[in-house]
Amino acid sequence: MAGAKGRTKARGRGNGSGGVSWTRRLLLAFLVCSLLGMAVLGVYVMYLDAEVQRRFSGEKWKLPAWIYSRPLELYRNQRLTPEQMENELKMLHYRKVKDPSGPGEYAVNGSRMVIIKRPFRFYDGEEQERALFLTFSGGRVATLQDANTSRNLAFVRLDPIILDRITVGDEEDRILIRLQEINPRLVQILLTIEDKNFYEHNGINPLSIVRAVIANFRAGRRVQGGSTLTQQFAKNFFLTREKTLMRKFKEALMAVIIDARYEKNQILEAYMNEIYLGQNGSSGVYGFGLASYFYFGLPVSELDVEQMAMLVAVVRGPSYYNPWSHPERVRERRDMILRKLMDEGIITSDEYEKYASREIQVVPRGKLAYGRTPAYVDLVKRELRAHLGDSVLGESGLKIFTSFDPVTQRAAEEAVEKIGGEFARKTPEIEMAMVVANWHKGEVTALVGGRNFARGGMFNRALDARRPVGSTIKPLVYITAFEEKNYQPATVISDTDLTVKFGSSSWRPRNFDHRYHGRVFLYDALAKSLNIPVVRVGVDVGVKRIVARLGRLGIGGEVSSYPSMLLGTTEMTPMELTQMYSVFASQGYYKPLTVIRAVVNDDSEIIYQPSGEAEQIFTPQDSYLLTQGLIRVVQKGTARSLQDVLGGREVAGKTGTTDGSKDSWYAGFDNDEVSAVWVGRDDNRPTSYTGSTGALRVYREFVRRRGVNGIVLPMPEGIVSQRYSSSGVPIASRCRDSGSFVMPAKAAALGPVFDCNFDNPYRER
Repeated sequence: MAGAKGRTKARGRGNGSGGVSWTRRLLLAFLVCSLLGMAVLGVYVMYLDAEVQRRFSGEKWKLPAWIYSRPLELYRNQRLTPEQMENELKMLHYRKVKDPSGPGEYAVNGSRMVIIKRPFRFYDGEEQERALFLTFSGGRVATLQDANTSRNLAFVRLDPIILDRITVGDEEDRILIRLQEINPRLVQILLTIEDKNFYEHNGINPLSIVRAVIANFRAGRRVQGGSTLTQQFAKNFFLTREKTLMRKFKEALMAVIIDARYEKNQILEAYMNEIYLGQNGSSGVYGFGLASYFYFGLPVSELDVEQMAMLVAVVRGPSYYNPWSHPERVRERRDMILRKLMDEGIITSDEYEKYASREIQVVPRGKLAYGRTPAYVDLVKRELRAHLGDSVLGESGLKIFTSFDPVTQRAAEEAVEKIGGEFARKTPEIEMAMVVANWHKGEVTALVGGRNFARGGMFNRALDARRPVGSTIKPLVYITAFEEKNYQPATVISDTDLTVKFGSSSWRPRNFDHRYHGRVFLYDALAKSLNIPVVRVGVDVGVKRIVARLGRLGIGGEVSSYPSMLLGTTEMTPMELTQMYSVFASQGYYKPLTVIRAVVNDDSEIIYQPSGEAEQIFTPQDSYLLTQGLIRVVQKGTARSLQDVLGGREVAGKTGTTDGSKDSWYAGFDNDEVSAVWVGRDDNRPTSYTGSTGALRVYREFVRRRGVNGIVLPMPEGIVSQRYSSSGVPIASRCRDSGSFVMPAKAAALGPVFDCNFDNPYRER
């Protein structure tokens, strides 16, 4: 019995000892697991910390490229009407008010206007806001003054219009803003609604999470969020949108790390640039900077309280609170935010009533940029690639300053739309293209690629439609003859039957009216666009010499050396024809036309700017002679229908028509702008339009809307004026029934000048 009891006790002691050992092992295992878990968690936190530092401290975002128009340059006697001025301000989203007090506001009183222009950083420096006083008279700027000091100003430029934006990857689009650029009230509204204790918590707010869980449980759906702004930033910037406990845990850890690593204002600024606030086509709208333009067309610094409240309302759900699709939803939440602001003492009850009484007002959807000029933007992209390579558009934060002129573009578009609509009733397939450039600067200011000018992806006829140019080639023939063979405006040319032989072939050119006109002055042959005289001159000069001139004028493609090129079988695009006529306008200087003024990178460094160098192709004297001849075309020749829209001002131009009226052309210039217009069909079938009845009508409508600056061209040294009889005899200036021609002085001195009866040599003293 005793032995049995002893064994029993021994077993009992053994069991007790085993239980203690098992507990110790369990505790030890728990301790080891805890240490391992803490180690793993520590390593994971270190990994997240490194990831946060790598991305937060580096380049956070790939920014889109901005394409800007030219800034509107204001000066006295500028060709600008009050209507055009106000249209420009509307495109810039300036606000019309009774009493302007801040940038982006203006007031109109008849022909008087007060504007407070916005500050803007140009590629050549930053300009501050400024109050301007303007008056208008006769379609011109009559007065330009500082509105505060009444001091006359010589020159002022407004901020440019956003012409377009090129997103990198076509997914995210944003405008970076600095915290100091943001109205403090927007920050106050955001924090009041989304994270009242932002500056007190350490990245997460447990009490907010508990309150949100309770509120959502009671409502049976999600009605309140418990995430801090730091958590929202961590989720949007670092994580995916999946809804799992692991992602929420990771989000919380990252929020704590971010809060520990960076200052609150750094986090707030990053959040305000990262938050998703809408969808613009295939691109997401990120950050308050871009959202302000997307919804209101305004810089974020110019928003008022109810607009700020609407943006903060959209934070909760850009799709659910879409102001275009669900304006009442947005208004309800905006008003709730305004009530909260009133309850917190941020706005008064009167302010609440004022702001809450306003309807939701946003810009038309898709009007983030000018958005009507895909053909012009196409040219911008081509020039960028040509000078900076194919990869340039992938660079972050480029600012591309162009010569695009919205006033000129609008006039060109309206002219194409109006005349194109009239022509389409007779010829539905009719198409058009137009290019306008400033010949002083060598800059393209407007470009219309077709009748459907606002549609992207279309065939850009202004750049790619190579068509025979018809009689618009004739000025090149005559100016080459002035230089190479000493032809003069008063040179008499035979307009009689002509057969031109080349090789084993022969060619008999005909005039458009199928008539012969006998002996004609060179200027009259140009004005009336006679074919036979220009062929005689061209053959005498040499077709190859004229073809060589085309190459020096930047005309691409193969050019035939057959005599028929003298009548315009040579093919050009409207852009190339504009380039050629810009040389005529600029006294013989060739400067490649450009659309880019400067390209600035994200560090505000200029990485490309056109050289502005010019090459003299023709002498000023020969260019002057040609310009005077082209003025006659408008005064007395095939373009004389322009006279009723010129107001007595002189412009130079030339019409062109190809065989079968397949192509209708007009090219010409005033004192500032050179233009080319093409009218025809893409399938190259005939139309019923000549240069005078087709393209000239488009240009005439353009001038009616845009106005012109009459040519002011001083007579260069070595040129004189000489009167001639109708038979081509140089006569005294006192004689009646005679015409006056400009010509080189050396040529005038070579022969005698006769009296009015053509009998006796006569020299005026």
